[in-house]
Amino acid sequence: MTPVAIPPAVLAEVYAHAVRAFPDECCGYLVGNPVDEAIACTNAQASGDSFAIDGRELLDFARSFDSPRPARVVYHSHPNGRAYFSARDREMAGAYPVQHLVVGVTADGVTEAVQLAWSEETRDYVEIARWKA
Repeated sequence: MTPVAIPPAVLAEVYAHAVRAFPDECCGYLVGNPVDEAIACTNAQASGDSFAIDGRELLDFARSFDSPRPARVVYHSHPNGRAYFSARDREMAGAYPVQHLVVGVTADGVTEAVQLAWSEETRDYVEIARWKA
């Protein structure tokens, strides 16, 4: 599996969103082919331990697949400082043709990030890239 390339400037936008949202989870998606923009969304799950793109933003996300700049990666943060794909993340991943980016963040800032993709071989999401902050 080839990771969707995430330019450093776009990754920095995602990191900044994660820091602003802390102690809640942030969420959004990356668009373009190649990726050239992070679309920050409002987290409809304000509980701090889950995320959901909702309402108009979810509709815009879904419509992007029929546009010249489709969503390529969905991102969210984990305010416990760890970047991993939780059981809840797997449940919420949906059937969209995207990779996932999870950012670990604490009160001190971003700690790490992981990019994941669906593997037909393992029938699960697998790590395809990792960054340490």
